[in-house]
Amino acid sequence: MTADEPPVTADEPPVTADEPSATADARPVTADERFMALALDQARLAAEHGDIPVGAVIARHGEVLAAAHNERELRSDPTAHAELVALRAAASALGSWRVLECTLYVTLEPCAMCAGAIVLARVPEVVFAAADPKAGAAGSVLDVLGDARLNHRPLVRSGPLAAESARLLREFFAARR
Repeated sequence: MTADEPPVTADEPPVTADEPSATADARPVTADERFMALALDQARLAAEHGDIPVGAVIARHGEVLAAAHNERELRSDPTAHAELVALRAAASALGSWRVLECTLYVTLEPCAMCAGAIVLARVPEVVFAAADPKAGAAGSVLDVLGDARLNHRPLVRSGPLAAESARLLREFFAARR
């Protein structure tokens, strides 16, 4: 590390040469922003085939373990939400249904189905971009992820790239009206 480089903290893995190192205002990109940006890329893929643009990334020790997007229309499968597709891929990569030591990044607050799967998979941390005031189950409509009656409650954080995620969703629905 040179004198010009900021120190790397445990929660912010180093940015490689092929990744952006700062936002337009020259502020360093956090790990949350980096992984959420990847989830937004996944969301854009969903929109390309007519699915609601929601993307998810599961990171473990600063590396992407799984990335997915909504595929309900593509698969004709009501359970093919981005979170579930990513959880299946992560569980396969780990060789276990327990998705431990991971953070799930998702562009929209998880619904009740996805929140239930997150709890069952024992995901320790969830970061979502935009809140979902109609179906969110991480505090907006329900709080499945914070329900003390359940055997697992992940740490939940919201906000990284929320405006970008909300704009992508608004544009998607505006084009269909």
